[in-house]
Amino acid sequence: MKKDGQVVLSKRLQMLAEMVTPGNSVADVGCDHAYLSIYLVQKGISPHVLAMDVREGPLAAAREHVKDCGLDTYISVRLSDGMEEMESGEAETLICAGMGGRLMERILRAQPEKAGGMKELILQPQSELKEFRSFLRRTGFTIQAENAVYEDGKYYFAMRAVGAKAAAERDMGQNGDKGPRENSEEAKWQNIFDEYGELLLNAGHPVLRQYLLHKREKAGEILAKLEAECSPRSVERIVEIRQELAEIETALGRFRGLQGGMRGRP
Repeated sequence: MKKDGQVVLSKRLQMLAEMVTPGNSVADVGCDHAYLSIYLVQKGISPHVLAMDVREGPLAAAREHVKDCGLDTYISVRLSDGMEEMESGEAETLICAGMGGRLMERILRAQPEKAGGMKELILQPQSELKEFRSFLRRTGFTIQAENAVYEDGKYYFAMRAVGAKAAAERDMGQNGDKGPRENSEEAKWQNIFDEYGELLLNAGHPVLRQYLLHKREKAGEILAKLEAECSPRSVERIVEIRQELAEIETALGRFRGLQGGMRGRP
């Protein structure tokens, strides 16, 4: 949305903009109508943005918006499937948002050298967060910051990740860290951290707490229905829901621990 020639971002896009290191050139993958790209230049956060999308329709709108704002010199609009049409070293910050975690993983896997060579990756998967966080961890990326917002009835989670160039030399997950041993206490917490975000949990983020309470309520409703059915087909699902509820309670217990001053990792 634009007001008096200036782009005004939604809460979820504003969260992404605030994660970008000022002065970095940016590659905005899946730029849609390029509002975030325009905002980064208008606010002096980035000197140059490469706005890319795989869809012709949104890209045409992006070109018009960039032109209307007089930013053709500072924003390059490019048709690209992921990072395919971007040269290595052309950007320092990668922004990837507005898509599912599996698609985002595919984009990073497709260009491991470009992804691994970035100074930072600003990522906002819309789904499969647990699998995506695990993917980052196993391929040598470190999540340095996380944030969350609630907007228009939806929860959005974003993270800033960095990875040594050595991460690009691995085969993007096939030979990476396999994580803690199964069934260990460390494995239990790693599973919870992958699901909900270690930094968000450790910070006692209020939006994450709201999200956990929401998930607990929904899972409880599903469990009650399944138990009422009492059918052989529902037994396995009941076990899964009970496990999910146990993990939610463990995560909420961490919030209570933070309120009591216990901030150390268990």
